[in-house]
Amino acid sequence: MKYAIAVVLACLPSVVAADGFLRVVNDAAITQALSDATLVFDAHTMQHFAADGDTQYITDRMSDGRWAARGGQYCSVWPPSDVWTCYDIEIGGDVVRFISSDGFASEGTYRK
Repeated sequence: MKYAIAVVLACLPSVVAADGFLRVVNDAAITQALSDATLVFDAHTMQHFAADGDTQYITDRMSDGRWAARGGQYCSVWPPSDVWTCYDIEIGGDVVRFISSDGFASEGTYRK
């Protein structure tokens, strides 16, 4: 997975963040980085991103939602809400960082 991400990021527009992470600003690169991937956020929390746009957030219970790359950001919606929320994406090695509009960051590591 690391090799595929490195190739995508090398070929598509991104911006180097201050801490060396790459901010991905291209929908195709975001889709490539997340499709069919599972990220682990902590010992009890993970999220799977299906290529068809389905996503499952798994913690003490599972939530089903939808995800998409829109305007250079990762966006998701979690029913019963119909409101999409979007985040900037930064990638550093095996870590994907999601940054909300208020600057809060959440990091997940690709599950091996």
